[in-house]
Amino acid sequence: MSKTPLRDSGPAARIAVIPGDGIGKEVTPEAVKVLRAACAPANRPLEFVEFDWGADKYLREGVSLPPGAVEMLRDEFDAILFGALGDPRVPSNQHAADILLGLRFKLDLYVNARPVELLHDRLTPLRDRTQRDIRCMVFRENTEGLYVGVGGFFKKGTADEIAVQEDVNSRKGVERIIRYAFEYAVRHGLKRVCMSDKSNAMTFAHDLWQRVFKEVKQEYPQIESRHLYIDALAMEIVRDPSQFDVIVTCNLFGDIISDLGAQLAGGLGLSPSGNIHPGKTSLFEPVHGSAPNIAGKGIANPLGSVLTAAMMLEFLGWKRESEIVVSAVKAALLNNYLTSDLGGTHGTKEVGDWLEKHVESHSA
Repeated sequence: MSKTPLRDSGPAARIAVIPGDGIGKEVTPEAVKVLRAACAPANRPLEFVEFDWGADKYLREGVSLPPGAVEMLRDEFDAILFGALGDPRVPSNQHAADILLGLRFKLDLYVNARPVELLHDRLTPLRDRTQRDIRCMVFRENTEGLYVGVGGFFKKGTADEIAVQEDVNSRKGVERIIRYAFEYAVRHGLKRVCMSDKSNAMTFAHDLWQRVFKEVKQEYPQIESRHLYIDALAMEIVRDPSQFDVIVTCNLFGDIISDLGAQLAGGLGLSPSGNIHPGKTSLFEPVHGSAPNIAGKGIANPLGSVLTAAMMLEFLGWKRESEIVVSAVKAALLNNYLTSDLGGTHGTKEVGDWLEKHVESHSA
């Protein structure tokens, strides 16, 4: 999941910051604050450039993703730290689709990486499960499938209406995400890769997944490869999450199963993600969304955004700094210095300040 490591000194890593909407504007500054604390003592220079892309700009100017934005991000930045998109003033969420899906597709961020990791035993709803049992990575194909927007309506708004949504799967797209999953397992010393599809019902699209998986797995005899239909995977990950190291699946199923995994690990408020093209500018975002019902109240949980920042550091090749940030989050959970959704009594900024101080004291 790493980009080519940057030099210990010299030009800064340039990070585009897009806080977006709702609580994204509250949690993203806390993640930036923790990033600065983690990187400064190790002479890891970071340059942050913030962009005001979101509902406010869309409503004010009619602009979602400005002309030339994709090329600028691709050519001038090492990574993108994203907040959240979604605002009830834009019922269609058109700006969110333009920005987030636009960046995923136009930057060809074909890997959606969602770690499922229990950071404290008390957070899982599963009885008698511990941190040792819930630790895997879900890889979701991020640029194809049912999310490409191919389809349409016939006789829309009538009693005879027909809606068609096409599931697009290419040999190239399927092979590169499956291969990435195996390579990740090899790099991290993991033993098992599970591919999930619904080829017993989706007999064309997922037959392709079956054939490619069977071919690619032959190149990795040291990895235990396994296939489960998506409904079976959903049951098995609840019954015994410890049986999974790496899961790889299509866009829609990956979206669903990674949310299920997040709930087993304590909820979306603790769930980071990366939208990655290896070696190229990639985008990192917490999974929790813009949560407009609590936006502006100062109670949003910043841990998902901070863990997302840690993923970004690992992508940049700064593993030690990434580990320091994750350790700070674990310490906050251990000391119950948390927001109310996790049983704490502190606000967003208070938790961010605590994490910043913890990182500073462990980074020297």
